Amino acid sequence: MPDYDVVVVGSGFAGSATTLSFLEETKKAGKPGRVALIEAGKKGERAGASRWTMAYLRLNRDNTLSKDWVGRMERDCRGLADLDYCRTFEAEVPATVKFMEDHGVELIHHDEPNVALEFDEQHFVYPNGGGKAIVDAYFNHIEQYDTCRVFWEHEAIRLKLDDEGRVVGVVVRKPDGLLTTITGKAVVLACGGFEGNPEMLTQYIGKDAVDLPLIAPGIKYNRGAGIRMAMEIGAGTAGQFDMVHSELVDTRATKPDAVIWGHNYGIVVNEDCERFYDEGEDYLFASFELIAYEVWRNQNQKAYFITDRVVMDRFTGSWVYETTDQPPAQADTIRGLAEELGLDPAKLEATVNAFNAACGPGEWDPAKLDGKKTTGITPPKSNWANPIAEPPFYGFPMTTNLTFTFGGLKVDLDGRVLSTNDVPIPGLYAAGEITGLFYHEYPPATSVLRSNTFGRLIGASLAKQLTAPAAA
Repeated sequence: MPDYDVVVVGSGFAGSATTLSFLEETKKAGKPGRVALIEAGKKGERAGASRWTMAYLRLNRDNTLSKDWVGRMERDCRGLADLDYCRTFEAEVPATVKFMEDHGVELIHHDEPNVALEFDEQHFVYPNGGGKAIVDAYFNHIEQYDTCRVFWEHEAIRLKLDDEGRVVGVVVRKPDGLLTTITGKAVVLACGGFEGNPEMLTQYIGKDAVDLPLIAPGIKYNRGAGIRMAMEIGAGTAGQFDMVHSELVDTRATKPDAVIWGHNYGIVVNEDCERFYDEGEDYLFASFELIAYEVWRNQNQKAYFITDRVVMDRFTGSWVYETTDQPPAQADTIRGLAEELGLDPAKLEATVNAFNAACGPGEWDPAKLDGKKTTGITPPKSNWANPIAEPPFYGFPMTTNLTFTFGGLKVDLDGRVLSTNDVPIPGLYAAGEITGLFYHEYPPATSVLRSNTFGRLIGASLAKQLTAPAAA
């Protein structure tokens, strides 16, 4: 007899949602399920990305996913994403939100009057307390079940198969360095991508991938173990392995996830004080990933956001420039700001003067694509091209941080891991960022919802299998 009914690898959103959903559904059916939850991190550390993210959610006021997200996936991923999977996700989002709230997660609905978000009615949602609040809420319930054991500081090494190739457990390395096998009727891999594995980053992302800092400490545990273990037994893959989701953060910050969101409302220059990107090409959440990738790949990991009093006054008290724990550099002249940022004063002044001269007519409106653009300079600025002319002037030094990788395991709509010829591998499931979905771009504020949704669905499905009456 296996040690457990389900073995879950990873304790973030996907793993904890799977565990909690399974425990609750088996309890309702009168047949308590046994779960082993394996976590490489230390107890209470809440490893992976879930603990650290702000967990923005792309939700409407009625807790549905913002309209045309599936269409955006098709466009951004250039037809490569699994749209059936996306439609299933979209349909299940309201139930996932209810699951969160039913377990004590307080969701704050935010109307944003200042920022062009692309989201319906300038609206999004986030949990009070960020991602940590979600995981903590789930664990508060999980810890009430004596049929669940959490194996902290246990690193998954390989999958255990029976003679016919069914996955029946996981070989793990214990804190003392010795190996043991934890067996189960099913194994759910929910242990993230390969952000914390320099070897895999170099293999798939390419040259200098090791220079990408991680946006939060817990991501170091996302070493690609689940992807590697599954591929070793013939699992198929999905998602773009040579692309990542990354964000520009304040280089001076002492806290994780110190993202400078509003690169749209000024200019961004490199260490030579040159603009290199159309800062106004698209909505804020639709463009912050691509400019961050450009900074890492082609700008020596150094960028500087430059703006003026008009912008900073508009966003005083806003999350846009206050995710960092450091105030912006400030000076009464552009030359003085350059000195504060360690840039060449003459070069920065020349760049700002050229930008100001190129700004065309029109009303500046940061809450929409305002069409206020530049003419005669390269690169252009397609929206929000307002002169940087009102002192004091402000700036943030920025660098690119890695948030998550795109490449992962291929799964069906039930979360079953598929083999390289698209046959489900018996006994093996996966949820969260370990599953590949995105290509080229990531339509934002959906990763947290996706992890929670498919974790919840897998847990409920496995519970149904366990408690179903035996065939006559």
